[in-house]
Amino acid sequence: MEAKNNRIVIAIDGFSSCGKSTMAKDLAKDLGYIYVDTGAMYRSVTLYALRHGMFAADNTIDTEALQKAMPEINISFRLNTGTGRPDTFLNGECVEKEIRSMEVSSHVSPIAALPFVRQALVRQQQEMGKEKGIVMDGRDIGTVVFPDAELKIFVTASAEVRAQRRYDELKQKGMAADFNEILKNVEERDYIDTHRETSPLKQADDALVLDNSNMTIPEQKEWLKQKFEETMEKLG
Repeated sequence: MEAKNNRIVIAIDGFSSCGKSTMAKDLAKDLGYIYVDTGAMYRSVTLYALRHGMFAADNTIDTEALQKAMPEINISFRLNTGTGRPDTFLNGECVEKEIRSMEVSSHVSPIAALPFVRQALVRQQQEMGKEKGIVMDGRDIGTVVFPDAELKIFVTASAEVRAQRRYDELKQKGMAADFNEILKNVEERDYIDTHRETSPLKQADDALVLDNSNMTIPEQKEWLKQKFEETMEKLG
C-alpha cells in the first residue's frame, strides 16, 4: 500500500494506562503528524453522560437519553501552545483535566462498549484520517478504524505496572489516588475492553507488539522511531 505524499496512518492500540497517549503524542510531534486521542473522545462522552445524570445509582446507563444526545456531543482537539500537545474540548469547553478523573475512568468502559457510541466516534475518527499523516491511539484503531494502517503497534504492560503509572500521574496532578482502587479499575477495564461485543480490544494480525513494562520513555521513543523508519523503507 502506497503512502499518500509519503505520509502514513499510524495506529496504536493497547490496554488502558499503558502510556499509549503519551507515546502517540510524542511520536506525532516528532513526525509533524496530527495526533488523535480516541480514548479522550470516549471519556468526553462519559463526562457528558455523568454531567447530564445519565448514570443510575447502580451505574446502569440511560442509553435512550444518551443516544438521543449523541448528535449534540461535539468533541474537538486544539493545540495547547504551552504544552505543545492537543487539549480535548467538549462542546467548546476544555475538559482535558476533567476527563482524566477517577470518576470518568470508572465509568468509561461501559460507555465505550455501547455500539451506537462506537459507531458515531469511529465515523469521526475515519474522517480525521482521510488525509494521512495521523497518529491515532485507542482500543480498535488497527482492527476497526484503520484496518489498512501502514504501521500498527499493540502496547501492553502488566496490570500492576499500569496501575502504578496511573497512581503516579494522578498524584503528580494533585488528585486523590488509591493504588488498590486503581489496580481494580485497570483489571475491570481490561476485562470489559477485551470481552465487549462491539470492537473488542485485540491485537491486529499485522501489529508489532511493544511490552513496555520495563522500558523507559527514551527507549520507547527509540523503538518507535526505528519501526517507523523500517516501515517507510518498506513502502519506498
